[in-house]
Amino acid sequence: MTKLPIHGIIPPMITPFKENGDVDYDAFSRNIERWNAIDLGGYLVLGSNSETPYLAEAEKLKLVELTVKTAAKDRIVLAGTGMESTRETIRLTNAAAKLGANAALVITPNFYGGQMTDAALIKHYTAVADGADIPILIYNVPKFTHLNIAVEAVKIISQHPNIAGMKDSHGKIEQLEAFKKVAPETFSLIVGSVSILYPALALGIRSGILAFANCAPSQCCEVERLFEDGKHFAARELQARLVPVNKAVTDTYGIAGLKYACTLMGYEGGHARSPLLSLTEEERNSIKQILQQYELLPPQPASSHRSE
Repeated sequence: MTKLPIHGIIPPMITPFKENGDVDYDAFSRNIERWNAIDLGGYLVLGSNSETPYLAEAEKLKLVELTVKTAAKDRIVLAGTGMESTRETIRLTNAAAKLGANAALVITPNFYGGQMTDAALIKHYTAVADGADIPILIYNVPKFTHLNIAVEAVKIISQHPNIAGMKDSHGKIEQLEAFKKVAPETFSLIVGSVSILYPALALGIRSGILAFANCAPSQCCEVERLFEDGKHFAARELQARLVPVNKAVTDTYGIAGLKYACTLMGYEGGHARSPLLSLTEEERNSIKQILQQYELLPPQPASSHRSE
């Protein structure tokens, strides 16, 4: 298989849940319809911000199906299909491929973290890539896995013809630079944090899968557009304005905070799925205040059918 070029800003889409814990598939589709009006590069369904570990397989596949059906035709659809075992990862990846996903984002297995050596990860990703019907991307997210894939492992894995790229969410520009030096030019290295979006663009990276793009997709895309237009000072200034909001919304308050920010920004955040807790009134007020402080809130209030 050939390498798959990936460009632009991609939201790792939230999964809205109803108050009773059911997936709100209609709200999920309506969010995509709204994002279609923005110049995004594509969509990631079943990412970390999708509450994927809490989803049943049938729910996962339904969300992939809806994403493929609803996404604008010029958008790439990535599906997070990484499981703890190699066999299950291949099976879920090919099920997503049959539904129309263009590529799979595969998280590093991590439950037996001490045994996930370079050799184990190289063997795992090679086997997944050999058995997958669509291109594979590595997903490195130490925040959740407590495992940071080594540069030497990426150097080897990135040579595989069916491994198209990697999302690195470690948040360190030095690590992105190290990965870029050892991977082929056709390897799509993707930044996973808005806090280093501008320096990543300056490094030559052309795609970002950003949690903050769920609630502020236009602003994230604008950083990239300004950079591409050579307006580097403006791009840096805008990113600097987004960083403290991103930290407050995604780092401090997590999934529930991101979902509430989406609701305030005109999308449908819905509820978080248990055991994640709902926000307190104080936490909701804090998120609203910081969005107001940095002038990100839209002029019109969210319509009444959107829930917290």
